Amino acid sequence: MSMRIVMNSLFAKMAQSVAMMRCMLREIFDEAAYLRFLQRQGIVSSQAAYADFLRETEANRERRPRCC
Repeated sequence: MSMRIVMNSLFAKMAQSVAMMRCMLREIFDEAAYLRFLQRQGIVSSQAAYADFLRETEANRERRPRCC
């Protein structure tokens, strides 16, 4: 196997890792959930849309059963 193929493979794996980390961070910080909210509602991002998203998210959190 040539060094060029090995390096291309390594860079491809690094790019996949970075893409996965970005996806994970978007989920952790609710960016992905906000985009899904916008798509579900059929609206564009705005202060009012984000306020609606926060209200919906908080309402969903309140409905979840708590363990202790």
